Amino acid sequence: MHVIHKGRRRKFRTVSYLRKSNEIVLIEQRLLPHEFRQIRLKTPQKTAKAITDMVVRGAGAIGATAAFGLAQGICAFSGKDLGKLKSHAAKIGHLLKAARPTAVDPMNAVNAMLKELESEKTVAAYRKGAIRLAEAFADEDVEHCSAIGELGNRLIRKDMKILTHCNAGWLAFVDIGSATAPLYAAKRAGKQIHVYCDETRPRCQGASLTAWELAQEGVSHEVIPDNAAGHLMQRGEIDMVITGADRVLGRSGEVTNKIGTYTKAVLANRHGIPFYVAIPLSTIDWELKDGMEIPIEERDESETLGAWGINERGRRSYVRITNQGSHGRNPAFDVTPPELVTGIITPVGIMKPTQLWKKRRQLGWKQDQVSSAS
Repeated sequence: MHVIHKGRRRKFRTVSYLRKSNEIVLIEQRLLPHEFRQIRLKTPQKTAKAITDMVVRGAGAIGATAAFGLAQGICAFSGKDLGKLKSHAAKIGHLLKAARPTAVDPMNAVNAMLKELESEKTVAAYRKGAIRLAEAFADEDVEHCSAIGELGNRLIRKDMKILTHCNAGWLAFVDIGSATAPLYAAKRAGKQIHVYCDETRPRCQGASLTAWELAQEGVSHEVIPDNAAGHLMQRGEIDMVITGADRVLGRSGEVTNKIGTYTKAVLANRHGIPFYVAIPLSTIDWELKDGMEIPIEERDESETLGAWGINERGRRSYVRITNQGSHGRNPAFDVTPPELVTGIITPVGIMKPTQLWKKRRQLGWKQDQVSSAS
């Protein structure tokens, strides 16, 4: 997507890889919207930490970062023993998958790469294959988001007011985004729309990231407090909700996304407003059968007890907003049941959550992806 950087409008990808130096290049998302900066990561350990610390975040973006991190670790291996390289790759893969446990994209990316690489016969071929597969994952993420945009655009009418939650834009993917893809496609089609961005406490990705993205692309929008959505729905000021997801269970249709998504789905259902979830195929989990099995990341309480911003001197700083003796609870995700979701916008079609398993082969499922079929 485009960013106005140093006075020029330029194209950027959220995640990229430099073959020559074996470095991963990320946008430092914690600095946005006040500062746009790219950083380079030289080791898979630093790459995993960047995922954990949310330098990069969002399902597709951390999936691609994990894929490149695996390739990075494999290319950094200096030995000539293929068996030792495979063992090394497995350890790096485990590190990257554990960096943020709720999102399934890193797990799907790493597992698919390791399985595909099993057939390689030499260390050189293993390295070359790792780079090829990581780049293919990133490129596929962009292709899927583009297709989501074209399909999702069909749902959008002129003058619609659309609510989104958290950030499922190009910053959360390699490019384009999932929930934002239909919005950008609608704008290109000449449809006048207005987007409400939930602030998305405690890290405020809606306010700091989605609003920044939409401003860069010239899409009409306003930031609202998380608790204002019901009020606007009650008064007929929201026509549709589109969110992304960090994991969708292919067997049950349950949707895991940023905390607060479930609340918005309940409100949308109460007011008869369509609620859509946009995902690339890498976000589908074909293994788990019950949303209660999904590991929900609990982050540090400091995120709920204060906020980051720019002070009067223009410096990024943390401000405590709660009582000094109080503690916080900080679950990062919640699970929305399928009956509250109008449809899942995938790259191959829009379908009911309960149709995913029936259409699993169309959605990229393979028999060896799960331990047993039902």
